[in-house]
Amino acid sequence: MAGGSRVKADLDQTPPGPLRPDGIAQANAELGSRSPREIARWAIARAGGRAIVSTNFRPFEAVILHLCVGVQPDIPVLWVDHGYNRPATYRHAEELRARLGLNLKAYLPRLSAANRDAIHGPLPAIEDEEGLRRFSATMKLEPFHRALRELAPTVWITALRREQSPGRAELDIVTREAGTSLLKVNPVFYWNDADMEGYLRAHDLPNEWDYFDPAKGAETRECGLHAAWGRATVLR
Repeated sequence: MAGGSRVKADLDQTPPGPLRPDGIAQANAELGSRSPREIARWAIARAGGRAIVSTNFRPFEAVILHLCVGVQPDIPVLWVDHGYNRPATYRHAEELRARLGLNLKAYLPRLSAANRDAIHGPLPAIEDEEGLRRFSATMKLEPFHRALRELAPTVWITALRREQSPGRAELDIVTREAGTSLLKVNPVFYWNDADMEGYLRAHDLPNEWDYFDPAKGAETRECGLHAAWGRATVLR
């Protein structure tokens, strides 16, 4: 118990500010044995009042939202609503917003879904890599980077997990967005689906399985938010 108290004190007293590369390596080494809640606490303390958590209200997103609002109830919750979510996802988003008291910051693309379809046609097929990237740049990446400019976070908390895709398996709990001082922190990085389901049950949280992201096309493909090509494809 005394050891756990020391860990909590250390995390709570983490000074805000940027981390050097060796500091990121040290943080990953130390946080690897911590619980997701301790990692969320560390991330929010590190931000000095400028943390955000992003969500798309896909399956298991209630976990990261519950963790973060448990540490900072008014943490800005960034949602890029590309306009193509299914009705169940919109209902799920509203349920979690009301239940958790989310400080939701919804960002929409400059084109509505109907406008985009009228100009560019149907959604790109899964094998149309160029079309998927164009869709993502217009409907997801532009509003996301606009949100980062306006919200100006120093720490971005996500629900990335290593088991989700080969590319994500190469990441870690703490990374830095290339070319910036923005820290990206993934508290549930080492959790699997069973861990996530257990957390939902323990806290009586809802889930949503009818989620679809047209910017990805396939579950293991990246939409660009967490990939190098996405950072180079932002519309101005």
